[in-house]
Amino acid sequence: MIALHDLLLATRDAASLHAFDTPVCRDRGVVLDRAAFRARVATLLALVQAQPARRYALCIDDPFDFACALFALFACGKEPVIPANATPGYLADLADAYDVVLTDAALPPHAQAADHAHKLDARIDPNAPLTLYTSGSSGRPKPIRKTLAQFNAEVHTLEKQWGALAGDATMLASVPHHHIYGLLFRVMWPLAAGRAFDREISIEPLHLQAQIAQCGAAVIVSTPAQLSRWPALPEFAALSPAPRAFFSSGGPLAAEAARDYAAAYGAAPLEIYGSTETGGIAWRRQDQTDAWQPVAGIEVRCDEDGALNVRSPHLDHDGWHRTDDKIAFDAQGRFRLQGRLDRVLKLDGKRVSLPELEARLALHPYVAQAAIVPLEGGARERVGAVVALTEAGNEALRDAGRVLLAQTLRRHLSDYFDVVVLPRHWRFRLALPFDARGKLPVSAVAAAFAPRTEGFELLAEARGGDTLHYELRVPATLAHFAGHFPGLPILPGVVQVDWATRLASEQLPYVRDVASVDRLKFMAPVSPGSVLNLTLAHDAARRRVQFAFRLSERECASGVIVYRERA
Repeated sequence: MIALHDLLLATRDAASLHAFDTPVCRDRGVVLDRAAFRARVATLLALVQAQPARRYALCIDDPFDFACALFALFACGKEPVIPANATPGYLADLADAYDVVLTDAALPPHAQAADHAHKLDARIDPNAPLTLYTSGSSGRPKPIRKTLAQFNAEVHTLEKQWGALAGDATMLASVPHHHIYGLLFRVMWPLAAGRAFDREISIEPLHLQAQIAQCGAAVIVSTPAQLSRWPALPEFAALSPAPRAFFSSGGPLAAEAARDYAAAYGAAPLEIYGSTETGGIAWRRQDQTDAWQPVAGIEVRCDEDGALNVRSPHLDHDGWHRTDDKIAFDAQGRFRLQGRLDRVLKLDGKRVSLPELEARLALHPYVAQAAIVPLEGGARERVGAVVALTEAGNEALRDAGRVLLAQTLRRHLSDYFDVVVLPRHWRFRLALPFDARGKLPVSAVAAAFAPRTEGFELLAEARGGDTLHYELRVPATLAHFAGHFPGLPILPGVVQVDWATRLASEQLPYVRDVASVDRLKFMAPVSPGSVLNLTLAHDAARRRVQFAFRLSERECASGVIVYRERA
């Protein structure tokens, strides 16, 4: 292993990992060795030295150029800043944290300048700083300031734990390098160990097989979301030679996916648990146990409230660090995760603050209030947004519909967040479900995504003057379809009348005393899975509510609910 701060020191020891022919990066059929790495660093070093800026936001997608730029900045005493993503809004939020944004387009073209490698002899401060950004529980991007020494300690831990398993394998990755997992496993660990990383992102088994055919032995660095999808794709179990290991981080891997890998390759993926602040904390292989085992050299304990505490050489101090993860120990000293004590989630391996999503949504002129909640079920982690709309939002919902409104709000959020963390499920309400104490229970927000006791799913509601507008989904599992009719299920008309009456009574309490339902018409059948539009037009002077159900542009049912005068 080479200390990361010694990577740019010149040496004549051809037998060591300092040797210029040590592989660094595989670019399809070409191997970029340490001489090419040092030459590129020298070029970029000259570029940044000529500029007065001190702090550089690294938004470079190419992992080889990213690594070269990172070490060029270290070498001249300038500070790298690694944003969680490069969206315009996100970078605008971090404007005070950097002086210059360094992108792929800003870099000079590659040149054959291997002689630069021999001239380069740069000593790097072992405690050189770099700053990563992650989502904090306060709702703002959170800076995590670390030192090169912390990364150096961690890559030595990784080599001690799994270096023999990895051997001379090439690191193939489906993860980006601007988050700590990808930065460590895809870039820094291979650099320190003299092990090549692949320049391309590995996106699916057929592509992996093509890469393996070029590099031979391989280790796969991926995420639960990606790994869970691969078993269903062609050629999943036919990777040859079989990867020496699959690493997974960013969230728990589904037990079913772990079983698929164990059946195909003799071992489940090695899952890594940790955070940007702490680095790696623990690992597991689910074909052995679902409990987490601390990584070598890491100490763990829990507080009275179950909060995990960590003491680690990967931290910037020698004391205990309290996390917001709740755990429970087993008899062997391993632990199981029991959920979060804050409101920060990992979605497809990316950390996101729910308060930050809510705060950003609330800045849109269509949004009065917003609540984000994690949703259970399904193969992927996901969140849903419940939004109370402003008058402008109500108008947009009535004019454009729920789907287009949700797309508008997703575009708004995409200026600040990676697309994978954006809400995929939306509910629009006249008001959020606050309780009598003014609290917003998580259970009440989550209930917006489940069928109501009446049977329908309430997707959206809006008000325009004396008219209420609703969008309802009719679940295929609705009990009312049973026997009505065998082989051709149709929603009974009496159920539609009941739904209209119940919804009217929620906003107009006196409608509960119904005198009659007049002028009933049923023009078209409603089948399972339909999405209905319902309008309720209130005529207070005549004590009546006219309702109409539509399926797309076709009217399905209509009528008039007449209610008694209140005593």
